[in-house]
Amino acid sequence: MTPKQKAQWPKVEKITVQDLVDVLAAGVHDFRSAPAYGLFFAGLYVAAGWLLVALLFYFGLPFFAYPLAMGFALIAPFAGVGFYAVSEHLEREKPLSWSSVLASMKQAAARDVRWMALVTGFALVIWMDIAAFLFFGLMGFNGFGPDFFEKLFTTPEGLAFLVLGNVSGALIALSIFAIAVISFPMLYDRDVDFVTAMVTSVRLVMENPVPMIVWCAIIGILTGLSLLSAFVGLLIVLPVIGHASWHLYRRALADSPSVVAKDADTIEVGQRIV
Repeated sequence: MTPKQKAQWPKVEKITVQDLVDVLAAGVHDFRSAPAYGLFFAGLYVAAGWLLVALLFYFGLPFFAYPLAMGFALIAPFAGVGFYAVSEHLEREKPLSWSSVLASMKQAAARDVRWMALVTGFALVIWMDIAAFLFFGLMGFNGFGPDFFEKLFTTPEGLAFLVLGNVSGALIALSIFAIAVISFPMLYDRDVDFVTAMVTSVRLVMENPVPMIVWCAIIGILTGLSLLSAFVGLLIVLPVIGHASWHLYRRALADSPSVVAKDADTIEVGQRIV
C-alpha cells in the first residue's frame, strides 16, 4: 500500500478496555432511553432464530441447531442497523419516531450495507456447509439417533466433531468480527463502499488487538449465554451490543469527520463522544 493509498483510509483511533466499558454503558443508556425500538428489532431477530431452528427439526436435521445458533451470530451486525439508527437519533438529539428511524434504515440500505450483509450471510452459509461436512464425515449419515449425545461426548468421532467444529467456527467468527466490528455502523453513517468499511474495520482490530479481543470475547460470552436461554436473552443482549457498537464506531473514527447526508440539503458532522 502506497502512502497516498493509506491516506485515503479513515484514521482509526486507539481503543482501550475502559473505552469498551464506556460504550457498553452508553449502549445500556440508549436501550433504556428507547426500549420499544430495541425490543422490536431484537424480537425480529429472535423470532427468525426460532423459525430456523423449528425448520431444522421439521426437516429432521436437529443436529444442525447448535452450529446454526452459533453461526446465526455472524449476521447479528446487520440486525444492528436499527439500533444504530436509534443511537444516532439520540446522540444528535433528533426527534425519535418509527418513521424517522425506518427512513434512516432505508437510506442506509440504499448504500453498501446490503453488500456487507451479503458478505456476512455468505459466511453463515459457508459455516453451515463446514458443519455439515464435519458431521457427516465424522458421525456418518445416520449419526443422529437415540444415542446421539452419548456418541458425541464419549466416542473419538464425536469428540473430534466437537473440537474441529468449534475451532473452525471460532476462526470464521474471528474473521467476520475483524471485517464487521465497525463496518455496519460505518456504512449506516457514511456513504462509503463496503470494501473501505471492511479494511477500516480490520485496521482497527490490528491496531488495537487486545481491546478488540476483549470486545469479541464480551460479544461471544453474552451471545452464548443468550443462546442457552433459547434466544430469549438476545432481547436484552442484542440491543445493548448494537447500541454499544455504534458508540464504539464513533470513538474508533473520531478524528475522521463523520459526514452524514440525511437529505439533499442537510449534512451533519459528527463529533467524538466523551
